[in-house]
Amino acid sequence: MSVKIRLKMMGRKHRPFFRICATDTRSPRDGKVIEELGTYDPMLVDTDARAVLNAERVAYWLSVGAQPSETCRVLIKKYGANGTRLREAEAARAKLSAPKEVPPAPAPAKFERRKKGADEAAAEEAPAAEAPAEAAAEAPTAE
Repeated sequence: MSVKIRLKMMGRKHRPFFRICATDTRSPRDGKVIEELGTYDPMLVDTDARAVLNAERVAYWLSVGAQPSETCRVLIKKYGANGTRLREAEAARAKLSAPKEVPPAPAPAKFERRKKGADEAAAEEAPAAEAPAEAAAEAPTAE
């Protein structure tokens, strides 16, 4: 039996998702697998977080003679045990797993206008209320 490491397509239309699997070369692409070795999600924005591999199992299958497909060869070279982008991939996955920070929502504009309008109205009334008192203080008294 000849073993290949290749991608098994999952997901739906316009939203592909792949599992990296060790399979018999005679089985169909999406058919029975011997072992699943990782995942590849090409829809993620951060390219370094796209592939997740079980490096120990990949190394085992390569040691017993499994041949990777072209795409899997590239993924193993980048994100395998001694991958060229392994540190970046770990950092990207940590960033994805961190909780998202949501900034506080600003107050709706209509409430700010009402508040601002009320403050302006109070400011306009206050000088008008003070003006008669000042006028009375400055007015000459009839003695």
